[in-house]
Amino acid sequence: MAMTLAGLQSDVLRISDLYAARHGIDRSGDWALLKLQEELGELTAEHLRTDGRARGAADPGALADEAADVLGMLLIYCDRAGVDLEQAMRRKWLRWLEPAA
Repeated sequence: MAMTLAGLQSDVLRISDLYAARHGIDRSGDWALLKLQEELGELTAEHLRTDGRARGAADPGALADEAADVLGMLLIYCDRAGVDLEQAMRRKWLRWLEPAA
């Protein structure tokens, strides 16, 4: 089954709502941006472990999990900020694949 960005975002938002309700998390204000930064820090830490620049054993599974957390939080942030990520990707990145006019 193919995954779309819009479908993934919808699923991530639903999971985030369930998680926040279950754990009593206040997601007001700049929460999504701060969580995105936190997850990027965790991805950075795993990256440093993979190439021996930090303590601890490298764990490719943990690296992948942290990358997924960054993407998930980016999708949540974009929803809260009113950013249409699909449209932005077309405008900023995918236009380079279009034939020159």
